[in-house]
Amino acid sequence: MRITISAADSIADARMLTQPCGASLGLLEDAALERFGESSLLVFEGAVRTNADLAAQARRLATGLADIGVRLGDRVAVCMANCPEVLVAYRAIWRMGAAVTPLLFLLSEDELRHAIRDSAATLVITTPKFLPKVQAATTGLTVRCVTTGRAPEGAAGSGVITFDELSSGAEAALIRVGSQEMAALLYTGGTTGRAKGVVLSHDALSAAAWSATLAGVEEHYAVTLLPLPLAHVYGLMVSSMGLHAVQPSRAVLMRWFEPAAWLQLAQDEQVEVGVVVPTMLRLLATQPLESYNLSRLRRLVSGSAPLPAEIREEWARRAPHVEVVEGYGCSETAALATSTPPHAGRPGSVGTAAPGVGLRIEDSSGATVGPNVDGEVCVQTLSIMSGYWHDAESTAEALHDGWLHTGDIGHLDDDGYLFIVDRLKDLIIRGGFNVYPRDVEEVLMRHPEVAVCGVVGRPDVEHGEEVVAFVQLKPDARVTAAELIGFAKEHLSAVKYPREIHLIDQLPLTSIGKLDRKALRQRLELSEQS
Repeated sequence: MRITISAADSIADARMLTQPCGASLGLLEDAALERFGESSLLVFEGAVRTNADLAAQARRLATGLADIGVRLGDRVAVCMANCPEVLVAYRAIWRMGAAVTPLLFLLSEDELRHAIRDSAATLVITTPKFLPKVQAATTGLTVRCVTTGRAPEGAAGSGVITFDELSSGAEAALIRVGSQEMAALLYTGGTTGRAKGVVLSHDALSAAAWSATLAGVEEHYAVTLLPLPLAHVYGLMVSSMGLHAVQPSRAVLMRWFEPAAWLQLAQDEQVEVGVVVPTMLRLLATQPLESYNLSRLRRLVSGSAPLPAEIREEWARRAPHVEVVEGYGCSETAALATSTPPHAGRPGSVGTAAPGVGLRIEDSSGATVGPNVDGEVCVQTLSIMSGYWHDAESTAEALHDGWLHTGDIGHLDDDGYLFIVDRLKDLIIRGGFNVYPRDVEEVLMRHPEVAVCGVVGRPDVEHGEEVVAFVQLKPDARVTAAELIGFAKEHLSAVKYPREIHLIDQLPLTSIGKLDRKALRQRLELSEQS
């Protein structure tokens, strides 16, 4: 039996100034301000603010939220593009003992309504740009809306309150809550069904941020570029790392990702480290990287989805001084399970167990398997979710004896490096043989005229399932679907290669830039019905 685990009761580290658990996020915030409140900075669209300034606004906002009826334990939804007000809102909500429900602004009206109604949020904080969608999503619900900036014409009569109004009073004292109380209620992407609420405690978010901080503590990164949505669990965790900072920092926040703007900021702000997703790395690689001075950039950490080998290799060729590595986690682990040690990355691996995290691989019977054997990735960590919101059955399926069953397939090598093979739910079983979509996608991506692709299974009378690929070609490409099938056949076994390939203009993505396999399956179903 092989288990890679760092015992939870022995992860305190002399290099850190804090402990991973035992304090609420509000308490940690007050302590962080005493250390670096005036020297840690947030840069946003040319404006620079100190953490002390942001904290003071958050304390005033906490008073305003209490004045309009937000109470201990309430859920407050936040639906905005990245901006300082998102961080201010999070801090204010935690300060008064309420919980954050982060909602991506890219969600549809129906998706917003589901999350707001399911969470029983009492309030939604948004911006004028997204206020109409939020108001439509909350029609018939007992929910108040707060908007940053000036309220649009006609909004006053609908009970909309402005962020500035609520932030104009006295500073609120910290309401003390237990560290195991709910801090965030996040809704999963819902790619396989209706999104579920993931309950994360103060301890869970704190432990993930602490572990991520410790993983890079020896590198002394001072300037970080943040293009990820703060409403996504990865962005939420990264934005919480300042609670455990061991030195002053400068965080450069983007409203949303745009490749040319990212490169300009990386140059102008002398960025040292960035957190990204594979889609961002691919788009950045389409830009003239060599035209920018990225000499201070040392490390890019990619998460949320598998990083294709050809993207990693292109970055290694064009920017060899930048270490591009992967990490692994999910909403249920507050975004963190593994991290790649500095200067010790392995191609295709998402790293080793982060401090305080246990990893093991189980077969279908629940037995732990040895090195280099594929099975379900199971995680034990201080940052594990409390459970799914009002869903005891799903919680029981995912959590067993303190271990989270992720639904991901992977293996550990002899040194404890984790390699993710695919999602268990995405596995295609053709004629009794397992076909991992990622294996097929990686082969198709080697074709010089393929931009991106996605592979799903289609029900088949003869084989149980058939392998189907959707391919988005590069501009001016001339390759045909039949030629791509032939290409795949040359490089894959007879079981794996796709018998059916659809060329499409745009591959569907989820709101956080992941391949939307659910949309691909729906497209197949519609084509069969017609």
